[in-house]
Amino acid sequence: MDRTAGKESGYHTTQSGGILIIAMLCTACIVLFASEASARCTARDVLQNRLTLKPAPSAKTPPVLVKSAFAVPVWKTITIGTFANSFALLNALDAAGCGIGDLAGEILARPAFTVSTTKTNVELFAVSAAELGFQTDTAPLADIYARAQQLGFGLAAAEIAPQLRLQYFDQPMGEFVIGMEPIKTWTGEPVILTVANGGAGLILIGRDGSADAEIPVASRFLFVRSNEAALAKAVHGNQ
Repeated sequence: MDRTAGKESGYHTTQSGGILIIAMLCTACIVLFASEASARCTARDVLQNRLTLKPAPSAKTPPVLVKSAFAVPVWKTITIGTFANSFALLNALDAAGCGIGDLAGEILARPAFTVSTTKTNVELFAVSAAELGFQTDTAPLADIYARAQQLGFGLAAAEIAPQLRLQYFDQPMGEFVIGMEPIKTWTGEPVILTVANGGAGLILIGRDGSADAEIPVASRFLFVRSNEAALAKAVHGNQ
């Protein structure tokens, strides 16, 4: 038996094993780097963007009263209908490192929470209860929604809030926007979702969505235009 050949064979085996280990380590590093690079909601991401993100609108700024939905400029346009189901949407939030509160997680798992089957761009309008005309410190949620609908706004679909979370990585620190029609938990409590940046990471949380829930009037809501408001805008634009 050629001992030299045996030594060479052992050397090649060891060398191949070493190369394999290095390749595995490199692959792990690439995966780790990719996951870190893709995460956009984490506290580290928020801190990195701290100097570039604009501050949230001050609650002390006198509100400009809204007289009609078609007089309000578009705040942000997002795309919905980009996920096959709510589980895919939830996985995307997790992959982006977005925090999900317990109530929000429960809502996203409810049968009542559905996603659009058609990819569509949606224009959103961010309006505070104070801009809707409420002058007290707080106002009942039902009254806020009723006033908004009187002015030509429509309530945003449930999918809007998580989709906005995924498409709003530059959210100013300290900003909380409420973005949906209420959905009930397994025990029957209505919940509304809030897209928030409290400084410790970008998050999607749930809050009391009952009709008599008292909401601070400085809180901003996400609305869409109702069909009637869109028609009025089109007529107004043609005059």
